[in-house]
Amino acid sequence: MKAYKFITDDDTLNFCHRVTENLSHGWKLYGEPQYLYDSKKIKMRAAQSVIKNSSKIYSKKLNLSVI
Repeated sequence: MKAYKFITDDDTLNFCHRVTENLSHGWKLYGEPQYLYDSKKIKMRAAQSVIKNSSKIYSKKLNLSVI
């Protein structure tokens, strides 16, 4: 199975830490990072897709953080 996560957050150091944490657990970057301006929060938002191969069988109940 190939697992997929889409990480989003305000464009801060916290976002970088979240992506780095996933990379340190074997996830790989998938595609380019995305940025958009949130006019309600008056902040930039960032997003990054990550993927990881796993021997687990997919289930909607599967916790992606334990892959």
